[in-house]
Amino acid sequence: MDDITAKRLVFAMLDADGDGVISKDEYAARADRVARVSGRTEDDPLVVTARTAGARAWAAMDADGDGGVTFEEYAAWAGAEAFDTICEPVLGALFDLVDADGDAALNLPEFTKLRTALGNPVGNIESAFVALDGDGDGLVGRDDYLASVRAHVSGEDSPVGEALYSIGKVEAADGR
Repeated sequence: MDDITAKRLVFAMLDADGDGVISKDEYAARADRVARVSGRTEDDPLVVTARTAGARAWAAMDADGDGGVTFEEYAAWAGAEAFDTICEPVLGALFDLVDADGDAALNLPEFTKLRTALGNPVGNIESAFVALDGDGDGLVGRDDYLASVRAHVSGEDSPVGEALYSIGKVEAADGR
């Protein structure tokens, strides 16, 4: 999958209302949704960490401070460097919210909670889990998960990105 297609797919997931602009509320709602599906309270330290990392990411994405991020802004910002410095802490914190036993690995129900709360197509989540569970132990490790997302948003080969977004390829290629 090429870089622009990957960015369109992620942008569409972040633009929850589909109006062509990611709002601060849409972006912040990700941590709230993941906290809710994990059963954590607002004052849980992991929720606080996820929200703080999300606020930092939002400030970096919305570089002009106008309260919205268009696809053009997102595409110019997103990539390996942004992932390494900004996105990885956010996605790691969201991963940690659903990791019920804190072992840095998710089983399929936990992975499903995370990816559903983040807006991935439900029908593709199990195939993404299988692609990430390389050793077949029924777990997806935090590091493997983050590396696969990094590869996807950087336009590198990412079997997990392919699995998660296989339904959305046509729409993304059309710019919808």
